[in-house]
Amino acid sequence: MTITVAQKAAIEEVIEIITAATPPRGKRLLSQLFLTLVDRTEWPEYYEVIPEPRCINSIKANVEKNRYKDPLNAYTDLSLVFWNALFYNEPDSQIATDAQTLKTILETEWQKRSILPVPRISPPPSSAQKVHGVAPTAPAQSSIAQPSTSKTTKLRTTALSTSELQNVKSTLKTSQHLSSPDIEIDVSGMTPDPESHTEDITMGSAAGEEIGGDSEAIVRQLEKSLPRWQGFGELGWISEVSKDRLVEIVLAIESHKDVAGNRLAVAIDAVPEEPTSTDLSYLSPLSLKLIVERVKSHGYESSKDFDLDMARLFEKARRWHTPCTEQYGRVLALQRLYQAITSSTPSPGPPYVSTSNFASIQAGPGTARPVHSVDSGVAGVTAFRVSTKLRTFVDELHYKGWTIRLADWLHLSNPDDPSRPIIGQVFKCWQSDEFAKKGQPGLSVCWYYRPEQTFHPAHTQFMDKEVFKTGLFVDHALEDVIEKIACQFTARHIRGRPRAPFWYPGWPLYVCHSRYNDRERLFVKIKNWSSCVPEEVRKNEDFMPIYPFERLVYPPKVASPFVGTNAVKGPGGIGEPMERAQGEKIEGGGTGRKRARRNVDSEATTTPGVDRNTPAPIPSTAAHSQYSSIQHSPPKSHMQEDARDRTMLAAAGTLTVPPIVDKLPPDTTKHFDRSPDTNELFWFAAPPMNVARTPPPRHSLTYLHFLATKRKNELTTGSDAMDVDGETSSSGSSKRQRTVAPPTVSEILQATLNSASTQHL
Repeated sequence: MTITVAQKAAIEEVIEIITAATPPRGKRLLSQLFLTLVDRTEWPEYYEVIPEPRCINSIKANVEKNRYKDPLNAYTDLSLVFWNALFYNEPDSQIATDAQTLKTILETEWQKRSILPVPRISPPPSSAQKVHGVAPTAPAQSSIAQPSTSKTTKLRTTALSTSELQNVKSTLKTSQHLSSPDIEIDVSGMTPDPESHTEDITMGSAAGEEIGGDSEAIVRQLEKSLPRWQGFGELGWISEVSKDRLVEIVLAIESHKDVAGNRLAVAIDAVPEEPTSTDLSYLSPLSLKLIVERVKSHGYESSKDFDLDMARLFEKARRWHTPCTEQYGRVLALQRLYQAITSSTPSPGPPYVSTSNFASIQAGPGTARPVHSVDSGVAGVTAFRVSTKLRTFVDELHYKGWTIRLADWLHLSNPDDPSRPIIGQVFKCWQSDEFAKKGQPGLSVCWYYRPEQTFHPAHTQFMDKEVFKTGLFVDHALEDVIEKIACQFTARHIRGRPRAPFWYPGWPLYVCHSRYNDRERLFVKIKNWSSCVPEEVRKNEDFMPIYPFERLVYPPKVASPFVGTNAVKGPGGIGEPMERAQGEKIEGGGTGRKRARRNVDSEATTTPGVDRNTPAPIPSTAAHSQYSSIQHSPPKSHMQEDARDRTMLAAAGTLTVPPIVDKLPPDTTKHFDRSPDTNELFWFAAPPMNVARTPPPRHSLTYLHFLATKRKNELTTGSDAMDVDGETSSSGSSKRQRTVAPPTVSEILQATLNSASTQHL
C-alpha cells in the first residue's frame, strides 16, 4: 500500500497546521521546540531514555520525498514527537503543555480528513511508554515534551515518586546519597564484627518505608547492566544411552499423571515456543513437542544434547510460571521425575509412582523431624550438625551442567509441596562410602524456611522473598537439585546485588534477616552474618561481593501468607512462641524477641500505679507511631541504697498519651542523607557555629632564634650531638663517643650574650 497524492496532500496540511499553531493569547509558535532533534552532546540522557527520537522537520522531508508507504507510518512518527516529549519532561512544564496541545491538534485534524485511515490513540509500540512499561498520564495532567535546546527551559533532573517515568530517569542519575564519612559500609567481604551489619529491622520486616517511588527502577537499572548467565556447563550430563531409551524417557515425561489423573506436562505445553525472557541461557525456539519430534526422528547426535535441551526446557518453564503456583509445581515435579529416570539408579517404571514427589527425602520443611526422633509415623531427616560418617568430602560436584560448590545456595525438591522448592545452602559436598551406595554423590545442606513454613503472629509482616535460617542440616541426593539460586543477608541486600558467578539476573534471589527456631517457634535477629555461612568462607572477602545500588533500597513488605483472601495452608500457621524453661539457651545464639517470664512474687505485689524505679518511656524519633517494649525492673539490692531515679525523665513522669510523630514527605527527604543502619534522616538541631578555631600553641620567635643559634654553633664547632632526626653525624667516628654533659642555664645565657655582643661589633 502506497500513499496516494490526495493522502500526501492531507498529511502535509496536517503538518502545516501543527507548525503554525499558536497559544490562545500570543504569537509564539508551539512547534518551535519540536522542529529539530535535541543536541546529542548536550542531552545524551535523552537518547538513552527515548528509543525512537523524532522531529517535525525530518518527518516533513520524508513525506515530500515519498518515503512513507502507509499514511499510518507518518502518523506514528508525528505522534512519537509528542509522546517522546510527554515521557521525558516535567508534567507541569511549559514544554509538556505544548506537546499535549499539539498532540490533540494532530489527532483532531487527522480525523477530520476522511481520506486518511483511522489512527491509534494509544502510544505506538516503539514509544518510550511501551518500551519502559509506563502508562501514559491523563490529558489533564499532560506531562512531557522533548527537551529544548534553549538554556532557559527547565527539565526534569530528579525523580518523583508519583510516576514510574521519573523512576526510569532517576536511574540515570548516579548520585551518591551515603556521603557521611562516619559510616562504614561493607560491600566487598563479610566481616566478623557482629554489629557491623545490624539493621533497624523488626522481625521479618524492613525498617521504615521505601525511599521514594523509584526503588524498583534503581534495581532494574542495575540488573539490566549486569552480565548474563552463559548457560549450562559441559559436565554432569546423562551417560550415553540408546535412541530407544531416549524415546522412552521423553514419552514418560510427556504422559506422566499425578495420583488425581492430571497430566503434568500441560504446564510445559503452556510455555510459548519462542524465547520468553532475555535472562534465559539460549534464544532459540524450544518446546516439549519439538523435543519429542526430534527424539522420534533420531535427531540428537548424543544423549548429552538431548539432556541439555531438556534442562533448557525446564529452565524456560520455571521462568515462565509464577513461583508457588500449581503450574510451577507441576514443572518442578516433572523435572524431579526426569532426573530420577536419568540417574545412575533410575526409578522403577513405567508407571512411575512416588509418595514423596520423587525427592530423596520423605519430608520437607515444617514436617520433617530429627533423624533420631522418637515420633512415630514421621520421617526423620534433619540433624543439628553435618555428618562425617562413611563419606568422602570433595570440593565440588557436577550435575546437569551445574557446578555445585561449598556455600552455594540451591533450590531442592520438596517432597511435601513441589511448588515451594526447599531453599538451602551447601555446607559439604561428598561421595558416599557406604557399601550399598559406594561412590554416589550427595550434599549436606542447611535449610532456610519460607514464611509459610513458620509459626508467627497474624500481624507479622515480612520482606518480599524473605526466608529464615534454621539450624537444620539435611543430606540430599544430587538428583534433588533443581537449580542454583542466591540468598543475601539484609545488610547486603539493601545495598546491592551479588556479583557473578554467585548470581545472575533471572535467578531466584532471597533475603534473610533472622534465624528461626522451629522447636520454640522463635525468630532470632541475626547480628553476626558470618556465623551463618560455612566456616571455610567466613573470612573470605571474595565470597558474594555485590554491585552496589546508588542508594539503599529496602524491599517491600508483605503480610503473613496465612492472612487475607489469598491465604495459603501450612505446614506453618498462626501462633505465638512456645514457652521454654527458665535459663534455657536460645538455639543459634543471638538475642531475639524475649518473652517476659512470670514471677509469682512480683505478680502478687503489682498495683495499678507506676513504679517509681521504672524509667518513663522515651519517645522514639523514628517514623513509627506504635511501639512496644518490655521493661524489667532492676534487681533489688540487699543493701539499703537510694535507688531513686533522679533523671529529668523520671521527674517529668510517664507519658499519658502516645507521642505525636510528624513524617517528612518523600519529596523533601530524598534530598538529604539517611543512616544506612536505621534508614532515618540525618537530623541536626542547629547549624554549625561560625567561630574561628583556636590555634594550637606554638613556640615564640625568641625561643626559635635560640634553637637556631644553638644549632649553628654546634655545626661550627663540629659537635657530636644528634641531628633533628635522631641520627648521628656521618662525619663522626664509628666508635662509641664520650657522653658530654649538657650546659647549664647560666652557660647558655652567657653564650647567648657573647654571641649577641660579637654580632654588634
